[in-house]
Amino acid sequence: MKNYIGIDVAKATLQIYIPKSDSDIEITNSSEGLKKLYSKLKKQYKKEIKDIVFVYESTGAYSTILEQFSQEKEILCFKVGAYQSASFSKVIKNRSKTDKLDARMLSQMHILAKEKDIKVPKRDEKAHQIRSYIKYYQSLVKEHRRQSNYLEASTYNLEDKFILKQVKKKITSIEKEQSIIIEKTLEIIKANPTFKQAYENITSIKGVAEKSGIILLYLFLKYPNASRQQITALCGLDPIQRSSGTSVQHKERISKQGLSLVRAILFMPTMVSIQHNKEMKLIYNRLVERGKPKMLAQMAVMRKIILLAHSLYKNNQKYDENRYLNFTQIKEVDMVE
Repeated sequence: MKNYIGIDVAKATLQIYIPKSDSDIEITNSSEGLKKLYSKLKKQYKKEIKDIVFVYESTGAYSTILEQFSQEKEILCFKVGAYQSASFSKVIKNRSKTDKLDARMLSQMHILAKEKDIKVPKRDEKAHQIRSYIKYYQSLVKEHRRQSNYLEASTYNLEDKFILKQVKKKITSIEKEQSIIIEKTLEIIKANPTFKQAYENITSIKGVAEKSGIILLYLFLKYPNASRQQITALCGLDPIQRSSGTSVQHKERISKQGLSLVRAILFMPTMVSIQHNKEMKLIYNRLVERGKPKMLAQMAVMRKIILLAHSLYKNNQKYDENRYLNFTQIKEVDMVE
């Protein structure tokens, strides 16, 4: 029988509920804190230590140390979504909210867990390294945009030449750093046979080159179990519509709620694909001929490229333009909805 330990994760601390002793303890969110917790649990559970399950809410980076420790000690975990825990709290009528109550509630949430949901966390260190590089690259993209906007405004405002010179230097420095990050990421990919093959499969699509291939590989590594619909949503390319009665009738548009970096990097490859990839050109032209706005048709092609790359990644295949062209059946519901 499994023993479920509720853990409320915060930036600096972990609030723990241990059912066996009906005790609440607080530790630092660190490797040292978790070592002390594990030592305490071993004393209490003895031979049953192998049956403990950490139940915690997904909190992004703050739960990384917990997951890494669980992987090292081969501790089973059940990760709960934020919406799931909030709904469960309402069901059991928790009117108050404290770290202690949350930890106790999380321990109770094991009743929602299916067997496949309880597992030892697994993190591929090389995949994590790629994610680290891309996250930093994303910060450089944002900084480059900020400095470029500042330079444009400063130029129109006739700012001092020294200031303009400094801003231009910053932009050049950021661009150099971006190139270094891309080179380093490619080195990691090419040094790993699995990543290298996946990257080559993705970039076999005509129009998808170095940067877009890296970004798509990063996306698929970050969300290994995502479905086609989820991948579309993660890229912010899922359609949304706003309507209410007869007065509010907005046109359908993409949500733009996902990773903006994917859309930004894939914009030019999408334009290239429309010009030089037979399948993508056919998709684009058919949609435009049916009266769809050019921007919507472009987004449909981008979505097609991403889903096609995802399929090649999953099935370990290279893109065959003629093969896919022969089976292309453009349907309104598939390309736009």
